[in-house]
Amino acid sequence: MNKHPKPNALIWLLLSVVVIGLDQWSKAWVLASLPEYTAIPVIEGFWNWYRTYNTGAAFSFLADAGGWQLWFFTVLAVGISSLLGFWLSRTARGDWRQALPYALVIGGALGNVIDRQIHGHVIDFIQWYYWPGKEWPAFNIADCAVVGGAIGIALFGLFDGKKKAA
Repeated sequence: MNKHPKPNALIWLLLSVVVIGLDQWSKAWVLASLPEYTAIPVIEGFWNWYRTYNTGAAFSFLADAGGWQLWFFTVLAVGISSLLGFWLSRTARGDWRQALPYALVIGGALGNVIDRQIHGHVIDFIQWYYWPGKEWPAFNIADCAVVGGAIGIALFGLFDGKKKAA
């Protein structure tokens, strides 16, 4: 008995490629157009373009670790992306609630890996305020894809789990 769904959801990797493309295009625009460490208001008091760099992970976790974190986060992202790709191969193509979040995480994770390997850091440029005068740490399109995908995995997993339990 074959346990692999046919056709599988590997076609969703095209979405990962789109995320990587948009992410890298936006970062090329940032490098060519935005000054470093200077807020350019898009919507005053709510949203800035702000070119900065992150050698760590979310919220600059391990940013000052001395350089080893570049390889740690690269191996981690490639490992997680490989695992999600394997899961996509075992997911039915039409199961978008599982395939979509996996593809988003893969695209976002690999977009940031490209930055780490080319520049030695991740390029961040979107800055939002969460309170007057308080900015959220800058992020990028790859980060949005990872967070959106992770939320999708958690939410759809929770709802699917409740459905299967009932």
